[in-house]
Amino acid sequence: MSFPNISSKLASTPEWEQLQQLTLALEDSSRNISGLFEQDSRRFDHFSLEAAGILMDYSKHLLTTEIRAALIALASTAGMEAAIAAMFAGETINNTENRPALHVALRSPDTGSAEGKLVHAALAQMEAFVERVNGGSWHGHNGQQITDIVNIGIGGSDLGPAMVYEALAPFHVPNLHCHFVSNVDPVHLEQTLDKLDAASTLFIIASKTFTTLETMLNAKAARQWILNSGVPESGLAQHFVGVSANIEKAAAFGIATDNIFPMWDWVGGRYSLWSAIGLSVALGCGMDNFRKLLSGAHAMDEHFRAAPLEQNMPVLMALLALWYHNFWQAESVVVLPYAQNLHLFPAFLQQLDMESLGKQARRDGSPMTIVSGGIVWGSAGTNGQHSFHQLLHQGTHLIPADFIAIKCSASGNREMHENLLANCFAQSQALMDGKDLDQATAELLEQGLSEDEAAFLAPHWVVPGNRPSTTFMLDKLTPFTLGALTVLYEHKVYAHSVLLGLNAFDQWGVELGKVLGKGIYGAITAEENCTAYDSSTNALINRIRS
Repeated sequence: MSFPNISSKLASTPEWEQLQQLTLALEDSSRNISGLFEQDSRRFDHFSLEAAGILMDYSKHLLTTEIRAALIALASTAGMEAAIAAMFAGETINNTENRPALHVALRSPDTGSAEGKLVHAALAQMEAFVERVNGGSWHGHNGQQITDIVNIGIGGSDLGPAMVYEALAPFHVPNLHCHFVSNVDPVHLEQTLDKLDAASTLFIIASKTFTTLETMLNAKAARQWILNSGVPESGLAQHFVGVSANIEKAAAFGIATDNIFPMWDWVGGRYSLWSAIGLSVALGCGMDNFRKLLSGAHAMDEHFRAAPLEQNMPVLMALLALWYHNFWQAESVVVLPYAQNLHLFPAFLQQLDMESLGKQARRDGSPMTIVSGGIVWGSAGTNGQHSFHQLLHQGTHLIPADFIAIKCSASGNREMHENLLANCFAQSQALMDGKDLDQATAELLEQGLSEDEAAFLAPHWVVPGNRPSTTFMLDKLTPFTLGALTVLYEHKVYAHSVLLGLNAFDQWGVELGKVLGKGIYGAITAEENCTAYDSSTNALINRIRS
């Protein structure tokens, strides 16, 4: 078994050419999504599936059974089955860093493999620590019970845990509050600490290398805040724990080695939520709920590993993304969770998708000849309806939408929740159906406008429709279903990377700005004016210095 190395570019395959022809045929026939429903009264049944507690309705797409079959054939040509097997087998699929991507091991019940033993030992360490903190036997330097957890990290060490903690608000542990600090802007940390008591605050410093600039600057500032609050250096160990692969540097910072939780180089940052990076979630929601989160994630892992391509939810999502980016010139996708507790989910997906797929070189170093990853954005519904949905409905961009709906709310207010769901379903229907000129004119005339007035206003009322969307529905937002939903998008990204022939697990583009930032910091803090860069950068640096 080995990761597929597709020698020919996907765009030169017969399957790609067939999809181009099918796209033209769909355009020439003027068939729209609404018309596809008229032709097939059971379209929902034919274009929906369920897995790991999630219903995926992809019937509102520019998709026929013939196009779907062609897309599946394309995935097979790209070596999708072999690529999925290679990841679960622990092969070196991160070829630019020469290591596997074994984040699936983090949520596997298997304890027999070398990775499994490490993972479950770490989970046991986490569980023992969570029991001490939540049970009250772990306390601050003066015996005060911990009431606040501050997770200091950035990127995957912040976005994942913060998203999950917010999403699982109904499951929060009483009398314990988690806060997340990532931005190197000192205001972020200072405004967070202003509300806290140092004696009852515990910091988690989350950094694989323990050298990440933003994280370490915030960690040093937090350490000084604790000391300034009257905590002696001998008491620091009661207020700081670490999550890192660099035990030596974490210990040098002042964290007791027993309180350093492990990370491994075979887990990428944006896939690390399931490791000890999720310690804040385990503390804030309880270890039992963290294990349920892992269980939901594993259920989606098993679906992705075993389901045939035509019934494989992440693969279908990846194929739809490729379809719209490359055949319909769609540059972005909007993610619309109709659940306030999922308001951070689009931001989490931005890193997951755009850091993984924002590449211009294929695995073998050859240039991309097709469109790679797109722009991911969005916000919680119904807020978006009163800001950017106007662009979705009447703008000139084609923007596929992912709607996420929860059948049963954590709130007891059924009327409001049903209104929320009504808005969700209405938006996807409006995107699909739209309103033509005749309908707009008739409505205006019914309102009593003259024919001239109606003729003038009607074009402004036209909504083109034929805008595609997928709706995902969960019965409830629980640790299990959240785990499954998150991993659904993880595997969608990996499947998309297989289609594109690129490595989803590196992020070399991020490094350039880090390197340049060190030099520019030196110029800002130097004694003389800067002349080393372009006139714009020099002027900005010197303005700061003045």
